[in-house]
Amino acid sequence: MRSEAFHTAKIYRHLLKAVKKHIGKEETKRHFIEFVTSEFHKNRNLSDAVAIQQKIKLAHDYTFLLNSVHHHRSDEVRRTLGKSAASVGLQLPEVYQS
Repeated sequence: MRSEAFHTAKIYRHLLKAVKKHIGKEETKRHFIEFVTSEFHKNRNLSDAVAIQQKIKLAHDYTFLLNSVHHHRSDEVRRTLGKSAASVGLQLPEVYQS
């Protein structure tokens, strides 16, 4: 049971970190963090093992989605910067190169 609680806490921390990083911490976006927190608190006394696993998988999948979308956008920005620099005869610094 302890390892399940540890695993759930780990998923919760990762999800909150992804929400703060990719959605934002501003007051206007605070409702995202509050929703995640309330969902985890609301379901902490859940006893159905299947329901618990479904909720944990949903949180894990949403974390993965947030991180993947951010990574995809970073690639798009890097590509756009490269094209823009090349169009004026410049080359991006190595930091931006893949």
